[in-house]
Amino acid sequence: MRNWKCVFLLLLHLAFLLATEALKFHRTQRTERISGSAGDVLEDDPVGRLKVFVYELPSKYNKKILQKDPRCLSHMFAAEIYMHRFLLSSPVRTLNPEEADWFYTPVYTTCDLTPNGLPLPFKSPRMMRSAIQLIASNWPYWNRTEGADHFFIVPHDFAACFHYQEEKAIGRGILPLLQRSTLVQTFGQRNHVCLKDGSITIPPYAPPQKMQSHFIPPDIPRSIFVYFRGLFYDVGNDPEGGYYARGARAAVWENFKDNPLFDISTEHPTTYYEDMQRAIFCLCPLGWAPWSPRLVEAVIFGCIPIIIADDIVLPFADAIPWEEIGVFVDEKDVPNLDTILTSIPPEEILRKQRLLANPSMKQAMLFPQPAQPGDAFHQILNGLARKLPHGGSVYLKPGEKILNWTAGPVGDLKPW
Repeated sequence: MRNWKCVFLLLLHLAFLLATEALKFHRTQRTERISGSAGDVLEDDPVGRLKVFVYELPSKYNKKILQKDPRCLSHMFAAEIYMHRFLLSSPVRTLNPEEADWFYTPVYTTCDLTPNGLPLPFKSPRMMRSAIQLIASNWPYWNRTEGADHFFIVPHDFAACFHYQEEKAIGRGILPLLQRSTLVQTFGQRNHVCLKDGSITIPPYAPPQKMQSHFIPPDIPRSIFVYFRGLFYDVGNDPEGGYYARGARAAVWENFKDNPLFDISTEHPTTYYEDMQRAIFCLCPLGWAPWSPRLVEAVIFGCIPIIIADDIVLPFADAIPWEEIGVFVDEKDVPNLDTILTSIPPEEILRKQRLLANPSMKQAMLFPQPAQPGDAFHQILNGLARKLPHGGSVYLKPGEKILNWTAGPVGDLKPW
């Protein structure tokens, strides 16, 4: 049986130290700049370093889909919509494709929603193939590289594998026609078939205005040690809890549902955002995919993210020092979560909080309207600019073909 008295005294001591330092912090609004190259990268300005040509596609690939279901503007996959809008008025856009470094095809592949708002990816491969066939037939630029100087926004659970269940996503693999393109995707996991070399991992969309409307005064103390709201079991799809989240969420619940240090529940209160601002640590476990909006929310609200997702590749990892602002816990170590977190020295916690208070860190996680310097839009452009200039292998020799247009599941080859 755990020694609750010792744990309580430790928490009390930690709370005292944090409260004392927090008072000093809020009086001076101290933040800590990210040291070294990461801080420089985070503050890069991509304007003048690349030019992007945006293909003009028929509205059935984007605007008409959105008109049919405006909910797509607010779900976690909405980056594909906002990136399109941003690029249309961005100074990096060029109307002359001959001078473009990159080509962008605006296809809204996640805007096919169920009644409860979940995206259905089943039409996405055919939709994407149709769009690629269109640009390959009407412009010469795809054919000269077979997409190697093109980028696509694919914010599905498992990106261009186009399925929400990992096993089936792995079985599908990345859509064959996208094998040479740069994929901008929320999914990131090392050594996984749905993440290819050169992809740019981005944060999921979280509504900036909605979050900002829930800010609380900065001098309110963080009185919650560990906070989490969400599913522990997906009873409909995985009643035993061993497959969903690879059992990590079930382990959190079974081990800590009665632990006073852990404020965890399946209920999603109206004070959810406020509660995150009152917490020291926020759990960010994997679900069906390794990523979730909790990561964005934790950074925005200054709650130290506890990242429980083995081999995860985090957004803009060359610019955001995740090891310094978060805590990584292996999925197998979830039963020891209380010991791990109570063992972190207060000084280390305070430094993580100072880094999280850096406005540049928060800005990089958001897709604001209108765009602002250093935001997620600009971080994506920075990632594309760092890939320039394109190497000679990008351009095909006359008559050379690499991609197989008939590869993939038979259902994907049907017209869209």
